[in-house]
Amino acid sequence: MKLALRIDDIGASSKRFEVYSKVPGGNILFLKCLPAFKAWGPYEELSAGQWEGIFSILRRFGAKLTVSVTAGWVEKDGQLIPFIQKFPSQAEAIKKALDEGLVEIANHGLTHCVIGRHLPRLFSSNRTFHREFWSWLEEDVHYEHIERAQNILQDYFQVKVTTLVPPGNVFCDATVKAAEKFGINLINCYTETKTIGSVRIVGEENVFAFHDRELIIDGIGWLEGRLAYFEKKNIEYCFVKEL
Repeated sequence: MKLALRIDDIGASSKRFEVYSKVPGGNILFLKCLPAFKAWGPYEELSAGQWEGIFSILRRFGAKLTVSVTAGWVEKDGQLIPFIQKFPSQAEAIKKALDEGLVEIANHGLTHCVIGRHLPRLFSSNRTFHREFWSWLEEDVHYEHIERAQNILQDYFQVKVTTLVPPGNVFCDATVKAAEKFGINLINCYTETKTIGSVRIVGEENVFAFHDRELIIDGIGWLEGRLAYFEKKNIEYCFVKEL
């Protein structure tokens, strides 16, 4: 059985600003930030040292990893900082693993959020605004964000990025058209498998998708445990682009 490992939210400022609760009444004021109430952020970016540990685990198990990178970190004031500038040591570690053949770089959007609406709210969840490719956004936004993200990622990693992992599984026809225009031929997320134009849209039947959050909260040993489990299942690892 083929299986693609996919880690999402690398470089996404949603880990800092997407703060909400699923508990009734938990989105009031500071409650959403308390451990007993919060459902997501905030948490830290993986360090370069943690990445080296992840790559060591991949080598040991003969595994590959599709790394979904959000190309720009959105600051509190809406300023956009490219992933490579915000996290240079992490970018360098990932590039070395890419050159080694351990990882595939996937486009995980430019911002992961709707800029200007991304900050936590006083009395409600802001989860909706930490999805980037809503159909209610202008079509030009889809084209601009995918083009800019492609340029940032391809210029630094020096590879053709052909996989898009839309944040929060949200995308629409405009996203697909923009992806096709800028060299993406595969969209992977929790969705129905189909083809639109030259773009294959592939669901997660053969994908083990997780977030950097799991590794921050539970440690990189969490990944080692999952791979030890898969080792018993006669798994053949591949990149998402190879599905």
